[in-house]
Amino acid sequence: MSNPGRPDLAAFQELQFLIYQVGEELSGFRKRAHTAEQRLKAIATGAAVGAPLAAEERVAQLEAETERLRARLAAAEARVAAMLDQVRFLRQQHVLEGEP
Repeated sequence: MSNPGRPDLAAFQELQFLIYQVGEELSGFRKRAHTAEQRLKAIATGAAVGAPLAAEERVAQLEAETERLRARLAAAEARVAAMLDQVRFLRQQHVLEGEP
């Protein structure tokens, strides 16, 4: 469907595909972070009523995992923002060339 005379259209389609993939990855990161936070809260609540020391260690592990996931999420959000900037630029180029 790409036009060999229009490499910018192929680049635009590739950007759309990459943005979709990053969005799916971002969604997965958010789900994992949310699940980890829920598990952390459940363990922390159990630790408050006299759970063994292993639960406190697990809480620390989960907190570290949550921070790693948040860092990955921030990186993914930055990549999405950069891709959206590229898409906006390509759209502006199309408008300037008289395309809808």
